[in-house]
Amino acid sequence: MKKAVILVSGGLDSATVLAIAREQGFETYALSFDYGQRHRSELVAAAHIAKAIGAAEHRVLKLDLTGWGGSALTDANIAVPTSAAPTAGIPVTYVPARNTIFLSLALAWAETLGAVDIFAGMNAVDYSGYPDCRPDYIAAFQTMARLATKSGVEGGAITIHTPIIKMTKADIVREGTRLRVDYAITVSCYQADACGLACGVCDSCRLRREGFAAAGVVDPTRYA
Repeated sequence: MKKAVILVSGGLDSATVLAIAREQGFETYALSFDYGQRHRSELVAAAHIAKAIGAAEHRVLKLDLTGWGGSALTDANIAVPTSAAPTAGIPVTYVPARNTIFLSLALAWAETLGAVDIFAGMNAVDYSGYPDCRPDYIAAFQTMARLATKSGVEGGAITIHTPIIKMTKADIVREGTRLRVDYAITVSCYQADACGLACGVCDSCRLRREGFAAAGVVDPTRYA
C-alpha cells in the first residue's frame, strides 16, 4: 500500500478526507496539531477519528501559534463571531499562515515516510473565506513542495490531494455518509467546550448544520 499523510483536525471535513484516502487504498498516517487553539476538544475527536477509520498511525504535533495571536482561535481576547449571517471578508477566526505551516510539517513527515501523497480537507465552496483554502493556493504549495524537497528533486511527484475542495458541505456529508464516517465523534465548532459540545452559533457550526440539512442527513452534532 502507498503511504499518505492526512491532516486530521477532528472536524467533519478532515474525517471525510481520511475516509476517502483509505478507500483509495492508501496506508494513512494521520497528523494533528496542538497549536494553542481554544477548541482543544477537537484533538480528542481527531484521535477517535483516526482509530475509527483505521489510520496506521496518528501523531499530534505540539506548536505554539498563540505567541503572535491575531486570530479568535488563538487569542482569548478576540471573540469568536456568533452572527447568524455569514462573515463578510476574511473573518477573525483565520489563523495567520496556519495551512502553510501545517502542510509544511506534513510534507516533512511524508518525506521521512517515503510518501509522496498528502491529503488535506480544504474547501473553497461552503467555507469561512480563508485565503489558504483556495485551489490556487494548493497548486502553488504543490509546486513549492516539488522544488523544495529531496523527494521532489529526485523525481518523486509530490501531490497535495484536496478531494473535497470543490464540494458543497452537503456533498461532503453525503460522501462521508456513503463511506460510513461516524460524524457524531467529530468536532467542528470554533469554541466547543471540553466535552466537545458545540456552541451552535459560530460560523463553523452554521455551515455544518446547513450541510446536514441540505444533504437530508440527521445532524448528530452534540450541542451545548
